[in-house]
Amino acid sequence: MTNFLRAAGAGLAFACALMAAGCTNQTENTTPANTATTTNTTTTTTTAPLPSPPTAPSPASQAQQANAAPLTLPVLDAFFADESFPKELKSSLQLTDDQINKLRTIAREETARLSESSAEQQGSGRTASARTRAAEQIKAVIGEEKTQQLAALVRERWSGGGEDNASNTGPNTGASPGTAATNGAGPNAASGKAFNAVPADTRIVVNAPAYRMDVFENGRLVKTYKVGIGYPEFPLPTGLRKASDIIFNPTWTPPDSPWVATMKKVKAGEKVEAGSKLNPLGPIKIPIGLPSLIHGGKSPAKIGGFASHGCVGLTNPQVQDFARMLGQIGGANLTDADIANYAKNKTETKDVKLAHSVPVELRYETIVVEDGKLHVYRDVYDHNTNTEENLRAVLTQYGVTLDQLSEQERAQVLQALKDMSHDAGGQSAANSAPDKSGANKNAARTSHVTRTVKGKKEVVIEIAALKGKGYPAPVNANAGGAAPKSATPATNKTGKRP
Repeated sequence: MTNFLRAAGAGLAFACALMAAGCTNQTENTTPANTATTTNTTTTTTTAPLPSPPTAPSPASQAQQANAAPLTLPVLDAFFADESFPKELKSSLQLTDDQINKLRTIAREETARLSESSAEQQGSGRTASARTRAAEQIKAVIGEEKTQQLAALVRERWSGGGEDNASNTGPNTGASPGTAATNGAGPNAASGKAFNAVPADTRIVVNAPAYRMDVFENGRLVKTYKVGIGYPEFPLPTGLRKASDIIFNPTWTPPDSPWVATMKKVKAGEKVEAGSKLNPLGPIKIPIGLPSLIHGGKSPAKIGGFASHGCVGLTNPQVQDFARMLGQIGGANLTDADIANYAKNKTETKDVKLAHSVPVELRYETIVVEDGKLHVYRDVYDHNTNTEENLRAVLTQYGVTLDQLSEQERAQVLQALKDMSHDAGGQSAANSAPDKSGANKNAARTSHVTRTVKGKKEVVIEIAALKGKGYPAPVNANAGGAAPKSATPATNKTGKRP
């Protein structure tokens, strides 16, 4: 995102959102834009979605659910930027002022030690080791029971349970009334929702491991974007959010965090103006509930890979196109002329209010049946989702069992699970997970950001029994001008695709 950021091996979207450039959802002093006098004449080709599978309970473990919102010290530092957080610790957890101050101190000290490197270092700075370090230090301050309560509070906020998000029914609740079940084979799967579910309403769906964002309108997929996602150390959260505003030419205000002191041209609390080269947000940002944003400013090379500290990243042309689509489904009637005018006046911030909020669903699904093919994505965020148990559950929803596959198909699928169970740095999920004592087997103490995936990102397998089933294939795909990133097909012994 920017070279001046300091990133930890902590790995959390909340930390990035309030501390890292480009992913900070700051309040803007904006002039409301009047877009009601124009009509959007752009037409979009739509494709009916494939039938959604029936809802089935997910086999995900409690550990996987916990991984959805790991409690790390940079997360606490980010939460403490919210003045209401200490009050909530007092009222909900009955922590004392002394305990709260100690938590604030250890969180701030951890943040101050953050560093960023472009090196691809296997096993460096992953989420698992950050969880272990945080648990040890937090328990020393407030004890094990309160630590668990604090982790639960973080999960609730992070997964979209707050009042600023699309659903107020708590964490991992899935879809709003009248929609298909939404949470799949990822950290949210413990909620019992369907895998690979196709929405029946109008919403945005982002699946991080697939680097994919879809726009659904009345249950029809109308547009697909290839996106950049948060680094493994700063992953996208999961849960249901909402988009209510499109902010053109956003400003950015660096937070009061230790790393800001190391920046030569940016100071905490000093607003970086819209259009400035120091502003990492690009020409448009769309807040989707604290802490995340969808925003521009990314180079084409970042699309389809890691691009941010916990936000959904797009190129400038992509984010302008997406703003038009979002305005269309949100009732703002944004035209190409409107967007061009906002782009021309780069220093003038405009906040376009949508007539109605659009749900934004953040998923983490690494096993996806799509248009009759099985896609297995790399488990880049260490959630241990590429398991045979999850695979069987996904297949079951489409009326297929693993035993029904041909011997060759079964061998290919199981090999794909093994290959894609590695994290972005190439380490297996088994080595990333904590052992019974809570310690990470390969807990790295270095603090480098993993900038690229080591090895292939995806395996696609054609399975005869899945023909005509699954989540819809991309529609009107916008890859941001990035070079094509083809999936690695499974092959048989002759080297041919099945």
